[in-house]
Amino acid sequence: MAFQTEFEFTLPRGFVDKDGNVHKKGVMRLATAKDEILPLQDYRVQNNRAYLVIILLSRVVTKLGDLKSVNPSVIEELYSADLAYLQDFYRRVNEEGSSKHKVQCPECKHKFEVDLGGDLGES
Repeated sequence: MAFQTEFEFTLPRGFVDKDGNVHKKGVMRLATAKDEILPLQDYRVQNNRAYLVIILLSRVVTKLGDLKSVNPSVIEELYSADLAYLQDFYRRVNEEGSSKHKVQCPECKHKFEVDLGGDLGES
């Protein structure tokens, strides 16, 4: 089995571009040490530590819908639900190495995995 470095995801709301197109499906790659260190030198992060997540996500989200590139401006314009989703997704793939989460049915106790990177069933 090959080592997985990219993970597909579907945003709960989606990024709306200037033409009104909604971009929900994307790809996030694993973060490198450089991805986590370089943003600390960015003046926006130095002025506002909360901006770190914006720079970090703009480095590791490699694809979002039909957009030509994902930059800090795109991440800034995400709805808060999408930003929270990407932060959780980032933690999951970088700490656990998978977008899958083990769950158990509370009634029958059946154990199974849910892929959190997949479509959330919303339109």
